[in-house]
Amino acid sequence: MKRYRNTIEFEVYGKYALFADPVTRVGGEKTSYHIPTYEALKGIVESVYWKPTIIWYVDAVRIMKPIQTETKGVRPIKYNGGNELAYYTYLKDVSYQIRAHFEFNPNHPELEEDRNEHKHHNIANRMVRRGGRRDVFLGARECQAFVEPCVFDEGEGYYDDMQGEISYGFMYHGITYADEAILPEEKNKMTVHFWRPVMKKRGVIELIRPEECPDKRFIREMGVKIFGEGRFSGLREFTDEEAAD
Repeated sequence: MKRYRNTIEFEVYGKYALFADPVTRVGGEKTSYHIPTYEALKGIVESVYWKPTIIWYVDAVRIMKPIQTETKGVRPIKYNGGNELAYYTYLKDVSYQIRAHFEFNPNHPELEEDRNEHKHHNIANRMVRRGGRRDVFLGARECQAFVEPCVFDEGEGYYDDMQGEISYGFMYHGITYADEAILPEEKNKMTVHFWRPVMKKRGVIELIRPEECPDKRFIREMGVKIFGEGRFSGLREFTDEEAAD
């Protein structure tokens, strides 16, 4: 597994997680996938540190604890009135090691002055040590999570002695918005991607980039938000000296 020079590694854990399978939402109830989606993992990384100048790519996730579920009765907020009871099936007592790296976003040439790899990598590592810049949660807002630095694939995990592989079949990967679209056919569009993940030895799942997903669906046309001076206060947030460790 390739390790990039701007890679960050950390462990995220919490009491519950809900990586909802879209198929189960039709009836107003939610059931979690057994493993986190790429979209959820990327959201966790972006909660640690994000700027429109960069695109985070999650390279791998390691499942540290046994996969177990718990079903709860909840009362979702009904904005049109009413009081309903729904059943959500959560993952219980979860912990994941995450490895990710970033690349500069080609859709924002107006942020070219902010393309300082050393600065962003230092800030990202600092935010990992501090537990993230924003609130971190595991798939759903009610599933609060915590972040700590780690070395990926070190430490004991529940699936260390697993023999063979576990395939999870056809699964939702994530949504690519126009701001981060790389492929020409996905430019100025919202695209949903699907893939077929496989968990290998030591509970490691190697993730693929959105543009590498074999199955996709175009949702709608959308534009790219323009940042820059007067539109993006974080453009000059840190000098090189301030960003250095």
